[in-house]
Amino acid sequence: VTLDTRRRLCRDAFAHTARYDSLIATYLTEKWDDGFPPILNQPFDKVQELRYGENPHQSAALYKESSPLPSEIISAKQLQGKELSFNNFIDLNAAWELVKEFDKGAAVIIKHTNPCGVAIGEDQLKTFVGAREVDPASAFGGILGFNRRVTAQTAAEIVKNFVEAVVAPGFDPEALKLFATKKNVRLMKMPEMESPADAGKFDLKRIGGGILVQSRDMLTYVEDQLKEVSTRKPDDREMEDMKFAWIVAKHVKSNAIVYAKDQEILGIGAGQMSRVDSARVAVEKARKPLQGAVMASDAFFPFRDSVDEAAKNGITAIISPGGSIRDEEVLHAANEHKIAMVFTGTRHFKH
Repeated sequence: VTLDTRRRLCRDAFAHTARYDSLIATYLTEKWDDGFPPILNQPFDKVQELRYGENPHQSAALYKESSPLPSEIISAKQLQGKELSFNNFIDLNAAWELVKEFDKGAAVIIKHTNPCGVAIGEDQLKTFVGAREVDPASAFGGILGFNRRVTAQTAAEIVKNFVEAVVAPGFDPEALKLFATKKNVRLMKMPEMESPADAGKFDLKRIGGGILVQSRDMLTYVEDQLKEVSTRKPDDREMEDMKFAWIVAKHVKSNAIVYAKDQEILGIGAGQMSRVDSARVAVEKARKPLQGAVMASDAFFPFRDSVDEAAKNGITAIISPGGSIRDEEVLHAANEHKIAMVFTGTRHFKH
């Protein structure tokens, strides 16, 4: 036995026994510890090496948890298409986490982890077309997510344009035949929509020399905590559109502004350092008139300028967490423009 082989076997033996101990520690922590353990043990098993990482000069591999949930993207089964890339996995996860939020049928298009098109409704073809029309240029080469089985009619529309991948709970047989004409499109079938234990998992973020650990952001809004704070109250249509836009804003990189109407997203402003700039970007992205649409903001408004920008473009209702020291000034702007305003009391920063 060569020295190199002995070294490899030594490494593998210790890794195997360490994994076993880590599994026990993880199980006991999950069973008896409600908070953050003094030592975090979480074994991951190597699934495959990837062609490269986020960029071609970076090497990469995929690892999975010892007992992943059926509703998590790592549990997806690839039905066809090229090998998944590092970036594909990230965007597929973003698409799946967003479509899981909705009880109604949903279609989502993701680009660089941000949604660039979202719509809900029970007519899947109409819903997908609505999502794509939000930002057709960004939808090109995007990642698609559905929370219903993909029908042949929807598949026929999808294959008209270039997409990287599609994730869904299933695909009708005729849909699979249509996708087979585009052999490079990656089709990912999820075994489950959701699992009760989803909220029990930690969210980990790497920093130099350590990791930040937090509970997952499983909250959207609490119905009885929604506060109608403006003089004019939202009507039923505005309230439903605000709830929809609020869920989408949760999945947009901060600062996030989302405009929506009739359960379709009209414009998204993502990742700007100034909130009013996100509001302006969302206006620039909108291809349909914003008159009568609603606005969602993932965090409070530090100034009234975003409300003024919304009013200038025909927005009639706004949902945000509230909590700014200038809430009174912001609310005054809403009342001045006869805009209905709702506070959720919950922030959804995403970095």
